[in-house]
Amino acid sequence: MEKFEYKTLVIDTEGFFGGKVDTGELEDRINMFGDAGWEMIGTTTTNQSYGASKSIVIFFKRRKNSDI
Repeated sequence: MEKFEYKTLVIDTEGFFGGKVDTGELEDRINMFGDAGWEMIGTTTTNQSYGASKSIVIFFKRRKNSDI
């Protein structure tokens, strides 16, 4: 039976009201996880106020190595 492990990455947004994201930094962080074997499986944002996002939450998974 396949087994997986999961990791969560939280990126806080910037700006007075939030919602501003440095896309270059975001891509660098996602690619770093990809290079380590993690596959991005989903994203969501957290609300701050008036529809602005406080942070981006990114979910990753990768297959666990079998010890057998």
